[in-house]
Amino acid sequence: MNRPREEHIRHLQNILGPEGWLAADEDKAPYLQEWRDKFHGETPLVMRPASTAEVAQILAYCNDQRLAVVPQGGNTGLCGGAMPKNGELLLSLGRMKRIRDIDTDNFTITAEAGCILADIHRVAAERQRLFPLHIGAEGSCQIGGNLSTNAGGTAVLRYGNMRELTLGLEVVLANGEIWDGLRGLRKDNTGYDLKQLFIGAEGTLGIITAAVLKLFPLPRRRAVALAGLKTCEQAVELLSRSKERAGDRLTGFELMNRLSLELVGRHLPECAAPLPLSHPWYVLIELSDTDEAPLDEKLQHILERAWEADLIEDAHVASSLTQADRLWRMRHAISEAQKHEGGSIKHDISVPVSQVAAFIARADHAVAAMIPGFRSIAFGHVGDGNIHYNPLQPRNMAKAEFLARWAEVAETVHDIAASLGGSISAEHGLGQLKNRDLPRYKSAVEIAMMRKLKTALDPHGILNPGKVLP
Repeated sequence: MNRPREEHIRHLQNILGPEGWLAADEDKAPYLQEWRDKFHGETPLVMRPASTAEVAQILAYCNDQRLAVVPQGGNTGLCGGAMPKNGELLLSLGRMKRIRDIDTDNFTITAEAGCILADIHRVAAERQRLFPLHIGAEGSCQIGGNLSTNAGGTAVLRYGNMRELTLGLEVVLANGEIWDGLRGLRKDNTGYDLKQLFIGAEGTLGIITAAVLKLFPLPRRRAVALAGLKTCEQAVELLSRSKERAGDRLTGFELMNRLSLELVGRHLPECAAPLPLSHPWYVLIELSDTDEAPLDEKLQHILERAWEADLIEDAHVASSLTQADRLWRMRHAISEAQKHEGGSIKHDISVPVSQVAAFIARADHAVAAMIPGFRSIAFGHVGDGNIHYNPLQPRNMAKAEFLARWAEVAETVHDIAASLGGSISAEHGLGQLKNRDLPRYKSAVEIAMMRKLKTALDPHGILNPGKVLP
């Protein structure tokens, strides 16, 4: 790669126009610091194109001049995937935020990559439709970033992750060519499903500029409950029973250990749990349906049967939508609450649902042997086997000393997940945080195939270098 020179910068500025770039340090600063403050970047220019045509011109020029480009959405990632670490050019999609189309009969919405996730929710709801991806950063994350990391969230159990929510893409390739794959078809058996190459690729194969996304009927009824349990194993059994009794009305099933909720109550009391925090484990359950029939009785019946089977110790069923939303705010507040307690070594793993309890028990035992006094934070989407396992620094250890153990703790935790048939990244991507670990968990054949795809689509390696692949 070449380092951007003044003539390169001037040429790109001319493509973008006066509103399309930032070069002053104070203007670039928000784009160069990640949410949890682990990664910081450097760039001579933040490029903010307003159209797919401008993205194409930028990449054609950068490919010709061998200039590296790092794409960025809402900058809410956690693995450094959108940070320019070696002075690469930064391409922010935030100005490309137009809803191009909404087809209520086809149940699709076509949105540009810079659209804020919450805005897509709002536009869909105004037309009595649902876009079901929900994550804690939905007020600032962008749909292009959600696609590039194959985001999951709290409703994967019923609706799937971004791979399953996407019908078509528009992508600008490394050489500036535009692939128009914006087709809203559920059936298209005309060769390779090319969109899947770019979903989850973190901008290393092409830059997503727009997408056709699936919509669903807007639920008319919701029922939400928080239940306290003795063991993690009971949570997995309760999940199975809830699936059997509620079917696809089971929309969310979130697991949280007691300490994670204690931190929410301590630092964000407006989101505190409505139950006494006397139980080792908690699950947040949501049922939803397009039918007008109330779901409270169905959820109450599930909880009563669980009580009779000695699976739960206590439960609180939300009596209003306001209470239901507060329970979800409690769940989403866990990540924020952790920040007030010092350093945490975060993991985004997935294992088969049947192995969730075994993973947490083995991980707790292993980390305690390495760092006595550590505090275990475990929560996440147990319904699809995705656990956010975030060991928190001991009270008597300095933050820097604890975070210096990141690599060895992560390797131990990831080895446990892999031994249970799991993955080291469920929904946050690899970025620059985990890409060097890939050879430990992927076969040589898999990595070779990935490299061949990268070479075929980005032969000069200008797109997000140093991310995903080691």
